[in-house]
Amino acid sequence: MVELECKFWAKKGKNVKYEVRNNRRGYKAGALKEGMLHAYVQQCDFLAVFDADFQPEADFLIRTIPYLARNPQIALVQARWEFVNPNQCLMTRIQKMTLDYHFKVEQEAGSSTFAFFGFNGTAGVWRISAIKEAGGWDDRTTVEDMDLAVRAGLKGWKFVYVGDVKVKSELPSSLKAYRRQQHRWTCGAANLFRKTGKEILLTKEVSFWRKLYLLYSFFFVRKVVAHVVPFVLYCVVIPLSVLIPEVTIPAWGVVYIPTTITLLYAIRNPSSIHFIPFWILFENVMSFHRTKATFIGLLELGSVNEWVVTEKLGNSSSTKPIPQILEIKRPRCRFWDRWTMSEILFAMFLFACATYNLVHGPDLYFIYIYLQAITFLIVGTGFCGASNS
Repeated sequence: MVELECKFWAKKGKNVKYEVRNNRRGYKAGALKEGMLHAYVQQCDFLAVFDADFQPEADFLIRTIPYLARNPQIALVQARWEFVNPNQCLMTRIQKMTLDYHFKVEQEAGSSTFAFFGFNGTAGVWRISAIKEAGGWDDRTTVEDMDLAVRAGLKGWKFVYVGDVKVKSELPSSLKAYRRQQHRWTCGAANLFRKTGKEILLTKEVSFWRKLYLLYSFFFVRKVVAHVVPFVLYCVVIPLSVLIPEVTIPAWGVVYIPTTITLLYAIRNPSSIHFIPFWILFENVMSFHRTKATFIGLLELGSVNEWVVTEKLGNSSSTKPIPQILEIKRPRCRFWDRWTMSEILFAMFLFACATYNLVHGPDLYFIYIYLQAITFLIVGTGFCGASNS
């Protein structure tokens, strides 16, 4: 489809090229690196990157290139993601809430304070000279976008996040695809922290405060602590505390901090405030998955460089059906093929803790623990997200 479209515009005299490679070496980083080798790239100053499911508006370059053209210190202009299928199922609604917070708070704060944030891998425009100075695309991790951003940031380049430029894309609607995407993002970021920590600490090209921001806020807090602490506290410590009467968890850990975090998300998504309880329970389950991925990345274990392309179904808000060129016959899926035993076993552990608290405990923790156990069971048995025949 892309090739035919390129040929159509080439016949009309437009300068457009269609390129494809015959292997997957280096995955996305390898493809981008190979793309930079074409002769016509030497005539260009900027590189716009879009994943296959992204739909930029016709004025995208008109609204982003001026930042790069007018300020030679800027290496990257990042646009915001918008979604064509946020209401497809409860899981896509929850994803939208999380990503809205990421863009509005994390990306905007990084852009405003230190002119640095992680490149989202798509819907952005790079200055080619900055890419070359930073060492080009590298496939040492599964987060080549963040890797390039960190190396360019250490060279003193600045980034700009433009929240009013929005690019439509599709959220993964199947649980299997979402799990794999989160594993790649989480594991890759933790592995990059391991590989660049010393480099950040020793570099002399950026200020002490920028180093502190990169090491503590960007990597340690957001790529490690943010995944591990919620799982340990809300899925391990609180359930285990009901078995040990001598252990008392202070109210700020059980009530005040979760309430504050919930309110922050609710402010960004007032129309989705009624989904907040589901968001909390689902994100706690995903924190279990992300914690495993974090330690795989930090310790460089077996699946550290596992790259599985996130499956997208081609869904959109349009009611017009999109014709399919290829008919894909999927193998028949047995129900137990969808099961994830680690999550099912963890659900059994939570059910046991909740039942013990119901029978012997003086408090009402069992209400929350039962709800969390049910959520682990639903996700573990695959009854989550859009189902595909």
